[in-house]
Amino acid sequence: MSELEEWVRHGNELQRPLLVNKELSQHEKIVVVGGGLSGMCAAYRMATHFPSKQIVLVEKSDRLGGVIQTWKQGEWVCDVAVNAARAHPAVWRLMEDLGLSDEWKPSRSRAQSRWVWLDGSKHKLSLFSLLKIGPFKLRKALKESKSGSKPVSEVLPHIGIADAMTLGIVNDTASNVDADFLIPSATDFGPSSPVKRRKLAKLIAQTYPLFSPKKGSVASLSGGMTVLIDTLQTRLQSLENVEVLFQTSLNNPQAASEHFNLPLSSIVWAAPGMVERFEQTTLSVFAVGYREEDVAHVPFGYGLLIPDQTIPISGILYESDLHASSRAPEGHRLFRVMAPHSRGAFDIESVQTAVQRFMGPAQPVIIESIGVRQIPRFWPGHLQRMAEKELDCSYIGWSYSGVSITHVVDEVERLIERVS
Repeated sequence: MSELEEWVRHGNELQRPLLVNKELSQHEKIVVVGGGLSGMCAAYRMATHFPSKQIVLVEKSDRLGGVIQTWKQGEWVCDVAVNAARAHPAVWRLMEDLGLSDEWKPSRSRAQSRWVWLDGSKHKLSLFSLLKIGPFKLRKALKESKSGSKPVSEVLPHIGIADAMTLGIVNDTASNVDADFLIPSATDFGPSSPVKRRKLAKLIAQTYPLFSPKKGSVASLSGGMTVLIDTLQTRLQSLENVEVLFQTSLNNPQAASEHFNLPLSSIVWAAPGMVERFEQTTLSVFAVGYREEDVAHVPFGYGLLIPDQTIPISGILYESDLHASSRAPEGHRLFRVMAPHSRGAFDIESVQTAVQRFMGPAQPVIIESIGVRQIPRFWPGHLQRMAEKELDCSYIGWSYSGVSITHVVDEVERLIERVS
């Protein structure tokens, strides 16, 4: 594969380091530790690409899927964490390979608007947001970010907008988040494309196997993202060269090596926790549903991000506005609300009071706590440390490649290409 072909296949994901031990392919038995999406994809891709190898997938809990869970109550459907994927051919290829083409749908075109709560009012994100930052100030910050290991707050020099972005992605404030890790295309981390970005984008657009996404859109599965997990699990269980072990706790790659009596180079670590300065932030997630007539004044859109630390909630995602499939009973709208534990009030009563500030005084038809998420903290310099990490084994997943489906799905494709 030529350099250009590789860039067309993977795009800016090539800017992220690939932490794969070069001896991985030499082993007849490979152990993948961590049964989240990353581990499941790795086990599936390796088992189908190397049918003569034995693949063992190890999960410490009693279920696969990791952070991907879908809450359902009657006709209400809400994903707890990941609810969609941004445009990238690797995700589209996975959906096609798994036979999910009919379930994989683009987001509603009306739901592109995004808002940020700034200085006590809603601000719609657009090109005019640059005026709040200052174009020259932004240009200077981006130029200085090329030195690497900067926090997002220095790359995007408007604390409200920067915090909104990082809170919406990793539940952390911009001063704590590595800009290289979150937006490597802006900081020019890693290798550069052999052609200009516009030309590369056109070449990539021709490779989507299902449908070409429109600018600004995302895509999701009818019935929620657990459809992906359920389908992957069914495929894994049908493969004769795959063994799945539940409730098997291994604290580090060395423990996995000793447990299976295999060399470290045969271990693929797809679980969090093996990064420097590993810390987590905690977030409670709520599903809040209204009758349409009670929230008719709330414009149709993608969601509202709230960087104001004095407000108990950090964001409201407009779930039923976004997805092509129904997420609420007819005549209703569903919203997903995030409540960081660092803000001190994440019980239903406090969350409902906070939501009413943005949705109006009407009582919701339903309000449920649907899950708690713990998200790794990606300190400035994180991606550089990962690029320099000693590869006793292979490392994949949210903590190493990035926090979206795009990153982990494409990373597994790159892993297969590296060891083939």
